[in-house]
Amino acid sequence: MASHSTVFLILSYLVFTTCGKPLRTNDDDISSRLLHDPDSIRLASTDYGNLVHETPSAVFHPSSVADIIHLIKFSNNCSTPFTVSARGPGHSVRGQASARDGVVVEMASLGMGIRVCSLGFYADVGGEQLWIDVLRASLEHGLAPISWTDYLYLSVGGTLSNAGISGQSFLHGPQINNVVELDVITGEGDFITCSHHMNSELFFAVLGGLGQFGIIIRARIVLEKAPTRVKWVRLMYNDFSIFTRDEEYLISTSTPDYVEGSLITDKSPPNNWRSSFYSPSHLSKITTLLKSNNGLLYSIELVKYYDHQSADTIDEEIELLVKDLNFIRSFIFQKDVPVIDFLTRVGKREKAEMEAHPWLNLFVPKSRIMDFNAGVFVDIIGRHNHTSGPILFYPFNRNKWDDRMSAVIPDEDIFYTLGLLHSSMPNESAYFDKQNAEIIKFCEHSGIQIKQYLPHYKSKQDWMKHFGPKWNTFLQRKMRFDPKMILSSGQNIFINDYSDM
Repeated sequence: MASHSTVFLILSYLVFTTCGKPLRTNDDDISSRLLHDPDSIRLASTDYGNLVHETPSAVFHPSSVADIIHLIKFSNNCSTPFTVSARGPGHSVRGQASARDGVVVEMASLGMGIRVCSLGFYADVGGEQLWIDVLRASLEHGLAPISWTDYLYLSVGGTLSNAGISGQSFLHGPQINNVVELDVITGEGDFITCSHHMNSELFFAVLGGLGQFGIIIRARIVLEKAPTRVKWVRLMYNDFSIFTRDEEYLISTSTPDYVEGSLITDKSPPNNWRSSFYSPSHLSKITTLLKSNNGLLYSIELVKYYDHQSADTIDEEIELLVKDLNFIRSFIFQKDVPVIDFLTRVGKREKAEMEAHPWLNLFVPKSRIMDFNAGVFVDIIGRHNHTSGPILFYPFNRNKWDDRMSAVIPDEDIFYTLGLLHSSMPNESAYFDKQNAEIIKFCEHSGIQIKQYLPHYKSKQDWMKHFGPKWNTFLQRKMRFDPKMILSSGQNIFINDYSDM
């Protein structure tokens, strides 16, 4: 790829025919949208993780789809193309949206907006839009998407490039399974509308494709009639096998609308930045239980939606839902809140930009969760006793995922997601990275076929192992839709010469 100085020169003087042919659009207007001042470069060089800092040559603020098309085509026409990465609110944790010596496209300036179709039960949403705004816009029509992430200040294009998971995914699948149509700009600068039945190869490539095949400009999101309130329940366990057995029972039914699980330790307390669910008296009670159980408890969080039509029966439904579960009977906690309060329970964190977030997100096959518990939760995390942030652990049903999409999951009917959501000062992040590496090494040595979610690898061999049987398809799609490997270089997938493949 082109050097920093070369890209800077090219992008600063687009009026020249640097690539051997005249440019077709208003080059002065394009140039005016390329920023290279220190503040713009600094902001585009980092992300929420605050672990990887890659400096782009310029930051592009498009005002139209044509601007992005022009930028990508311009790169393609250069003898040495420069990289282009789309960036939303910058919530990646390992520099995935960076473009070293290339161009970062600030999607927020695009302004494609949100259009809700009440009759069709869908919303056409700009890839730059945040899920919190999709929620607000759809609720105005009495509708809402059916699959969410826990944190809603993420862009639609960003979550669809990964998967988009939360406690609803066991029932409805990840967010990528709840999209019916996309508008995409490919790595060759082609604007293509795609769906399950139209240009389907691109559609399946882009969903979960880590930004490798195109920039999502618009997504048609499935909506349903929105509930108005939720019954929000948390249950406590002191036995891992009972905890996971109850989680699996819950996801085998269609009764709850949301199921997540978590661990509670001295360093990962019941109330944290994801949610302040418990009252002071509840916290005191849980703390006493935690001390009597060697500093480790497990919690199931479940939700049942309702509205005025089911208000009279919701309490009975909750009783039936939990009666066969084997939680510690005196440790059931409930809330009744508006649905928007539940969906927005994870708010924006103040001063998060001052912290580092060395997260580890894994998918773990059900058949090995007992080994995983012994080796990771009890041994590694228990021994370090230095976890700083929520620890999530809950199951999904594989049949709710579409294997034609690029996202990779374990090859078992049920698998779990682990979220180690560490927060630390930047100078402490190496400790957590070392712990994360120890966990991955344990899984490799124990033959636990984990898959990383929000993956981060440094070698071709690791990426090939990650994708497994999907690797050849993934590579073929790259050659078809981004043959010059311009898009999303921050993922570090195509960092070497792949011509031998």
